[in-house]
Amino acid sequence: MSGHGGRKKKRGDDHGDHPDERWLVTYADLMTLLVALFMVLFSISAVNKTKFESLQHSLQDAFSGKVLPGGQSIKESGGTMNIKTPSAAPKESSLQPYVGSPTDTSHSKAETADGKAEEEQFKKLKSQIDSVAAKQGLSGKIKATVTDEGLLIRLLTDKLLFDSGSATPRPASLPLLKDVAHLLSATQADHQLIVSGNTDDQPISSGAFQDNLALSTARAESIFRTFAHDGISPLRMTAAGRGAYAPIAPNTTDAGRSLNRRVEILVPRVTSVTGAKIPSIKPDFSPKSAK
Repeated sequence: MSGHGGRKKKRGDDHGDHPDERWLVTYADLMTLLVALFMVLFSISAVNKTKFESLQHSLQDAFSGKVLPGGQSIKESGGTMNIKTPSAAPKESSLQPYVGSPTDTSHSKAETADGKAEEEQFKKLKSQIDSVAAKQGLSGKIKATVTDEGLLIRLLTDKLLFDSGSATPRPASLPLLKDVAHLLSATQADHQLIVSGNTDDQPISSGAFQDNLALSTARAESIFRTFAHDGISPLRMTAAGRGAYAPIAPNTTDAGRSLNRRVEILVPRVTSVTGAKIPSIKPDFSPKSAK
């Protein structure tokens, strides 16, 4: 019995605890952690600097709320399968939102070209009207001017278009009106025409019209009908009477009142010339222009 008990006690001593040797486990764990730490430090020290900076920029852009190039296209039309990986990090300037469109520039250039072409048409038409007036000896009665609003053709009524107090064109004025209508119809078919009648401020003595406003309106309508007869579409024209409310000269002299008794034909602009300096009309109050 005693021998069996002695062997059992010895077996118990072999599997017993050894407090003095527990520090080896902690030491082994510490060495393992230190080895892992040094491996991580070594791997970080060998990082490619360019790739690291690229990653840094990408993370900054991803969390900054900026829309990368192509983001709007993907939202509008969906993505495609042809995805290419950039060989290098995008430059900072390429990440800025794009402002403007190439079509805006081309559209602006087209408008400028159209405006210049229209300006040349007005100048050519003015030259033709001046030539017609010179051939008929009426340079002092008809004047064409290129203005900011368009081409303005001014015809004085005295001894040319109408008799005093009348809205019926004089027979001698019909060839001139026909030539003007032919030029307007042939060269400016896409433009509207505004025909306006004007008078002085003297009360009319004719009983055919109530006042100067009615007389000026009737004269504008008469030129309207004459132009329509000579080939200009009525759809292009507008007739208006302004009476004595749009004078270009003082009504205190005979010469000034003669200038105010007139019919004006305005060919409005369709386009504008950017940067072009267009002279505005300036009334000539000299007696020479009232012949």
